Amino acid sequence: MLEHLRKLFAHLAWADAHALQSLREAGDPATPREIFAHIVGAELVWLARIEGRKAEVKVWPELSLYQCGIHAGKVREAYDRLLRGLDDGGLAREVPYVNSAGNPFTNTVGDILLHVALHGSYHRGQVATLVRQGGAVPAPTDYIGFVRGAPAATRMDGAEQR
Repeated sequence: MLEHLRKLFAHLAWADAHALQSLREAGDPATPREIFAHIVGAELVWLARIEGRKAEVKVWPELSLYQCGIHAGKVREAYDRLLRGLDDGGLAREVPYVNSAGNPFTNTVGDILLHVALHGSYHRGQVATLVRQGGAVPAPTDYIGFVRGAPAATRMDGAEQR
């Protein structure tokens, strides 16, 4: 599982960077930026929970696009460091925390990491939809595009069956 998580977090860093660039190219639209700020905010909040410390940002922070870029860099470095230092026992470690609604929970590091990777993918899809609705071209951030080194086919390619 650890090797899969490392690949997912390499994808997360790559996808965050591409989504951020598409927001810059789209002219920094407010709503997609707010969702992207949530992505990096949540990534940092979960990291703080794993590390047993207070988060430096909120789950839904108000960030400029520049600040989003700074925080995305922190996310990339911090999760890379965390994942390099983890073993299977570390993935099984239980993390008690209080969510943003004030409710206490306990989850394993492995489950939290999987959630963080999936959470970002979900919201980057929302960002892409909003960027497209605003008339700009969103960045392709599919996992298969990351591992291939080339974006997945689109309807515009005339290749819907790939």
